[in-house]
Amino acid sequence: MSRFLAVFVFLFLALPQAVAAGLPTTELVIATAKHRHTFTVELAANRQDRARGLMYRRTLAPDAGMLFDYGAPVRIAMWMKNTYIPLDMLFISSDGTISHIAERTVPHSLTTIVGPKPARAVLELNGGSAARLGIRVGDRVLHVLFGAK
Repeated sequence: MSRFLAVFVFLFLALPQAVAAGLPTTELVIATAKHRHTFTVELAANRQDRARGLMYRRTLAPDAGMLFDYGAPVRIAMWMKNTYIPLDMLFISSDGTISHIAERTVPHSLTTIVGPKPARAVLELNGGSAARLGIRVGDRVLHVLFGAK
C-alpha cells in the first residue's frame, strides 16, 4: 500500500511539471527605451500547448517565460487556472509591439484576462518583471515570429 501511495504522490507532483516542460525553447529580446532584455522562452504554438501554458509550475527562472503564438491577430483571453506563480502577461501585435500588459496576475484566478485589441501573441514572464525591467506598452519584442532575425 505504501508503494502505491509513493507512486501516486510522485505522479501527482511530478507529472504536470514533466508534461509542461517538453516545449521547444527559443530566445527573444525585449527592447525598452533604455535596455535590451534577453529571455529564454518556451514556445506554445498549438491549441493544446497554449491551453496548458504554465499550469502546475511552481517556479520560473527570472530570465525565462512562455510565448503563446496564435499565428495571426486574434482577441486573446487568458486565465490563471492551476497556475501557481503570479505572471506578467504581455500582449504583442504582429509587428512585435507590446500592446497591453496585465501585471502580477493572481494565481489560480478564473478571471478572464483579455487584451484591449487583437494580438498575435502573449508573452508570460514572472510577475513583477515588467515593472522591475521598465517594460512598457509600445516597447518591442524582437523574435522571428515578429520578423526579427
